[in-house]
Amino acid sequence: MRRVEHVMGFPVSLRVDDPDVPAEAADAVFAWLREADARFSPFRPDSEVSRLGRGEVARVSAELGEVLDLCEEYRVATGGAFDVRLPGRGLDPCAVVKGWSVQRAAGLLRASGARRFCLNAGGDVVAAGGPWRVGVRHPEDAGRLCTVLEVTDGAVATSARYERGDHIVDGRTGRPATGLLSVTVVAPTLTEADTAATAAFAMGAEGVAWAAAREGCEVFAVDAERRVLRTAGLPAAPGKGPHGHHGSVTPDV
Repeated sequence: MRRVEHVMGFPVSLRVDDPDVPAEAADAVFAWLREADARFSPFRPDSEVSRLGRGEVARVSAELGEVLDLCEEYRVATGGAFDVRLPGRGLDPCAVVKGWSVQRAAGLLRASGARRFCLNAGGDVVAAGGPWRVGVRHPEDAGRLCTVLEVTDGAVATSARYERGDHIVDGRTGRPATGLLSVTVVAPTLTEADTAATAAFAMGAEGVAWAAAREGCEVFAVDAERRVLRTAGLPAAPGKGPHGHHGSVTPDV
């Protein structure tokens, strides 16, 4: 089964290799992602997030409460570098909502009996029953890969300046984070991988070691000096080891 739809502002592709999984499983995945976008997008005036930001919600839903708890957990863990309540921007939990909602979609797939699948949401991936190969884009050349990762059961997410320019702000300074060109996190869930990648990017150069210290996380990053940083346990595919701009590689972190 293969399906591609545009949700949350980016393409979401689903591949399920199990022969006995019903098409309704894919329907449920995309229905949930559309629901999550409608409920939690800060770009929709009628969403729960927008209404909460305007002070129109007295009591948040259980799902939004879970998202906001995650936002606070990462704000504290990064010393304020990751913050979804930046002055002048209003409440914007997108950095948590994307990974969290796609991970929940993967849970729907598992509940339907899927055992071997790959769900790719704008380049961030949840995979099961692999090995699956996941390419990490070069931060300055869309036609090149920095490395290829091999994931059996887990998730991969990347935060980078190429996504939308200097869009990730260091909440400690209020200025765009510029210490890294890209950071990729491999983790057991996309909730962790996506949020940790964004949080690490917001922290700048120190974010690589921060993400690497989180349980179950492996990291691949390119810093502002175009040096490659990677953890020793990074699951690089055989023969596809990290190679960055000019081939510069720093010691494992």
